Amino acid sequence: MKHIVFFIVMFTILFSFAQEDKAKLQALKKANNHIYEANTLAKDDDFVSAEMEYRKAISEQASNVAGTYNLGNTYYEKGNYEEALYRHQQAAEVATTKAEKHRAFHNIGNTLMKNKKYKDAVEAYKQALRNVPTDEETRYNLAVAKKKQKEQEDKQDKNKDDKENKEDNKEDKDNKENEDKKENQENKDKEGDDKEDKKDKGDDEKKEDEKKDDKGKPKDEKENKGDEDKKKEQPKPKPQQGQLSPQQIKNLLEAMNNQEQKVQEKMNAEKQKGVKIKTAKDW
Repeated sequence: MKHIVFFIVMFTILFSFAQEDKAKLQALKKANNHIYEANTLAKDDDFVSAEMEYRKAISEQASNVAGTYNLGNTYYEKGNYEEALYRHQQAAEVATTKAEKHRAFHNIGNTLMKNKKYKDAVEAYKQALRNVPTDEETRYNLAVAKKKQKEQEDKQDKNKDDKENKEDNKEDKDNKENEDKKENQENKDKEGDDKEDKKDKGDDEKKEDEKKDDKGKPKDEKENKGDEDKKKEQPKPKPQQGQLSPQQIKNLLEAMNNQEQKVQEKMNAEKQKGVKIKTAKDW
């Protein structure tokens, strides 16, 4: 009985594997048919129809490297490099042999070169050569990618330096403009002060000019001198008829004083002459 059960289980397992293998074979067959049809359409430049057939192949067997790889090539031919990169990366993931991996990474490098991602392209070509080191085309593409990478980095460095220099020049220019503005403002302020000083000086000179006559002499001095001249020029008052002049009055007073003095001296002399001398009395 135990042997009968064992055989039944084994038969079931084998039958399951057989059915699974049969399904895989059928899927592979269908996928290959779609790939074959897609390749024919791609040769006729019917990319739309070819893309549909490749997609059918992938849906029948997702691990089919040929369908994914060829679909990526179709996108590459159409210039759709983003989609081409995605499909080639899928092909590299599902690839089981070194040859398949080599082809996938080689085309990844080619797609990255179109996108000017030279650094990533260098790494992709290196991966391809790790799987098939003897491929000269991949080696040549690797050398080109390295050269492009260096040119790109040099250009980026130059652009960076130019940008920094431009920023420095702009900063210097801004600083110079600020300094010029400050200097202009200072000059304006100085001009304003000079104008104010000049105005004050002009007012003072105007005041001084107002004090002077046409000949440049001070008016006050002229006025004072004029007053003196007027005093000198004024004629001495003439005595009116019947009146004595001040000089005559002065002379008259002096004569009267002299006469009075003479009279007084005479009277004093007579007094001294008539005084009797008192003599001593005899006892």
